[in-house]
Amino acid sequence: MKNRIKALRTKIGIAAGATVLAGVGIGAMATPAQAAYSDCSAGALCAYLSTSGGGSPGQVFGDNSNLRQYDKFARAKSLKNNGNQCNVRLWVGTGFTGDNHRLTRGHVISNTQTWNNGMFRNGVGANKWC
Repeated sequence: MKNRIKALRTKIGIAAGATVLAGVGIGAMATPAQAAYSDCSAGALCAYLSTSGGGSPGQVFGDNSNLRQYDKFARAKSLKNNGNQCNVRLWVGTGFTGDNHRLTRGHVISNTQTWNNGMFRNGVGANKWC
């Protein structure tokens, strides 16, 4: 009888150990959640260093004649207009110069390298709301 109890305890111990190891293995393989466009604050124009809103956003809330002073706008790979009321006009150059585009409120540019023939592939220079 003692041998049967000892054998049963051994099997339970092995099963419990395997369960713990399996749980650790699953946890070790999980990847952290990626930030997304939802991290863009209400009222902001957001720029990301990854496509499709990946990473943490650089955010501005007013008109800016030189967005290139901010690294995330100078090297933007994606953009989101999370404005409360307005569309935002974006310029390629600083000082509101060069090609420009009106980004409708709530819309995104998921890949600046390919969107509109790469218009903003070298970043965004300036922005003006409404």
